[in-house]
Amino acid sequence: KLMKKKAIIFDRDGTLIVDKIYLNDPNAIEYLPGVFEALRDFRDQGFIFCVATNQSGVPRGLVDVKNLNQIHEVIRQDFAKEGVDILSFHSAPYMTDSNHFMRKPNPGMLLEAIQWHNIDPAQSWMFGDRLTDVIAGHRAGMRSVLLRNTDEYKKIGVTTPQESIPELICDQVIDSCSKIKHLS
Repeated sequence: KLMKKKAIIFDRDGTLIVDKIYLNDPNAIEYLPGVFEALRDFRDQGFIFCVATNQSGVPRGLVDVKNLNQIHEVIRQDFAKEGVDILSFHSAPYMTDSNHFMRKPNPGMLLEAIQWHNIDPAQSWMFGDRLTDVIAGHRAGMRSVLLRNTDEYKKIGVTTPQESIPELICDQVIDSCSKIKHLS
């Protein structure tokens, strides 16, 4: 039996790239500080990488599926040039209120990645800037990292349900490298 792999699954907007709200232009991709360096560090720690992104802009008619695929291809190529392989992009083109199994906080996209790449969720992490990312990670059996790119982290308090509480809170992906190493 093949050894199961440890992975990091990243949210896209507000995690790896600047959140442009319904990004529909491959030329408007802007990377957050330190992401290439961070993923090289994680690569050297033995992690593989996937991206899982909610895309309600598609059913809203604001994001063209062709453009969405092109955006993911550009991101994949940009990381490849930096020595990092993103193995797959999983997107959920469903409305916010759909409660679709593939749409975070549901774990569908993460479970798909786990299945495709023989990932061991117990050794793996979900990174995102929203509590829906944290919850999706936990529902898929992973640990979760919440980034302080939005005010979402301020919602965490004594009454917050366990599945919404991340194992780690960081400003940017790059700030988590040594901590993940220590926790892995």
